[in-house]
Amino acid sequence: MTSKIDTAAAKSAQLKEEIKELEAELAALTKDQAEMDKIRQETHADYETAKADLELGLSGVRKALGVLRDYYGSASAALVQDSKFDAFMQQPAVPVKHSKASGAGTSIIGILEVVESDFANNLAKEEAEEEDAQSTYDKTTQENKITKTTKDQDVKYKTQESKSLDK
Repeated sequence: MTSKIDTAAAKSAQLKEEIKELEAELAALTKDQAEMDKIRQETHADYETAKADLELGLSGVRKALGVLRDYYGSASAALVQDSKFDAFMQQPAVPVKHSKASGAGTSIIGILEVVESDFANNLAKEEAEEEDAQSTYDKTTQENKITKTTKDQDVKYKTQESKSLDK
């Protein structure tokens, strides 16, 4: 009878030690998950800021390209008149106006196209990195939930067994 009591007491003490270890592991897991949540929120906020900046920049560059393409691409003949009409009306010579520097326009448009491409590439890269980070976070969080549930159940059953051995 004494050996059964000693065996039960030893088993109970061992279970209590295992419970302490599991509770410590659960506390560490909870702490790690909270830290991971905080870091994820910060990286997501950084992504949102970068995305907004890149979209704003991309929008501005595209508007500038549209304006420049309209300006340098439009035909300069706004008013085409018939030569008989000119002879009849005897208009004075057309004054020299500002002329478009098409070479400069082409180089500016070329530079802006490179900038547009860079903005688009950076935006795509940011979105891919965000997607990867979210995927990794979701996977790790799910693994932590499973681990936590398993350890919670171990604590529960070992506590019940320990109490039954103590009786």
